[in-house]
Amino acid sequence: MRESCINALLVLIMALVTLACVEKDDRTLVWSDEFEGAGAINPEKWFHQTKLPPGGSWWGGLIQHYTGREANSFVKDGFLHLVAKKEPFTVQGESKEYTSARLNSKFAFTYGHVEIRAKLPKGKGTWPAIWMLNTNIDEDGAYWETQGFGTTKWPYCGEIDILEHWGKNQDNVSSAVHNGSSYGYNVENLGEQKIKEASDQFHIYTLDWSAEKIRFAVDGITHFEYDPSLKNADTWPYDADYYLILNIAIEPDIDPKFVESPMVVDYIRVYQ
Repeated sequence: MRESCINALLVLIMALVTLACVEKDDRTLVWSDEFEGAGAINPEKWFHQTKLPPGGSWWGGLIQHYTGREANSFVKDGFLHLVAKKEPFTVQGESKEYTSARLNSKFAFTYGHVEIRAKLPKGKGTWPAIWMLNTNIDEDGAYWETQGFGTTKWPYCGEIDILEHWGKNQDNVSSAVHNGSSYGYNVENLGEQKIKEASDQFHIYTLDWSAEKIRFAVDGITHFEYDPSLKNADTWPYDADYYLILNIAIEPDIDPKFVESPMVVDYIRVYQ
């Protein structure tokens, strides 16, 4: 009898632990990547976006090629590594001196809580980002465009930047939303936070997205909320499915001494 009670108690404890792993504040884990194993990223969850935009360079005068090689994106010891490198690389008729990776999730969702534990690359001129775009974006070469969803030009499709970091401003991270009312380098809908050792320690970056507002935080400290008083097609294209993007861009003013640096991600979890 005592043994049966102990076994029942163990089953109950295991059930509670499992429940805690999939629920967070009454929300349920609906998608995640824990980056277990080693080698190539999971092709069932991620798509390498490598096709150059018209003109032969990524927007904003960026100077990297995105590749699908394991040299630029791989899983090791339970972590995703996105690696920006200084190396000559020619593809699509264009030669560049830097390579990196840009991943699109094959999962899209409307509203939820996103949690990412990550450590950022280091070096002036590096520009890592973890962000989201509407599946309807008309962008040749993006995963959801290849699935027939590309109908709306940026910024009117909407963009949610969970995390952006510029190596020239090492201890600062920012978040923003872009839409028809405010976008690009002049975007007004943004906030930022000073954090120590963004490239040397892991931090937890979160997005809370509902039909009412969008909130961004680092390590539980909120630094920006977007809640426009007037919600219309220009200010609020956020009642639709969005997908995740992870990338490291290289700006023209990259430190000439830069060789390579990774963005390391422990996990990405989406709750609803």
